[in-house]
Amino acid sequence: MTTAPDLPGGIDPHGTLLDRMGIELVEASPERVVGRMPVAGNTQPYGLLHGGASCVLAESLGSVGSALHAGEGRIAVGVDINATHHRALTGGVVTGVATPVHRGRSSATYEIVITDEQDRRICTARLTCMLRDAPAG
Repeated sequence: MTTAPDLPGGIDPHGTLLDRMGIELVEASPERVVGRMPVAGNTQPYGLLHGGASCVLAESLGSVGSALHAGEGRIAVGVDINATHHRALTGGVVTGVATPVHRGRSSATYEIVITDEQDRRICTARLTCMLRDAPAG
């Protein structure tokens, strides 16, 4: 997995759910986070992209954007996610783009649009993260 440069607080996605699902971060800033995920290996028993996999991609991208917005010494913790699944998909790669809806001192909300290789919208999600000081340690 390739990671985007300058992830906050020494975030290392290796060995995490991002790795397990094949999620690749390709761009990361507080204003825009982009990632890709293969459909293969992330399907339900019917062979369709699992809605939960779309939610994992969405929460991962929105959390990175929120953490970058929060800044050094702070963390982002997801507290609410919702997703609408627009279209079924059986193969290829999906791309998610997270952009901020709200960036405050104690919370951040991102909209995440997931599309297929033909740029058709597969899923629209919204994630809200609580921003807090990183635990001492």
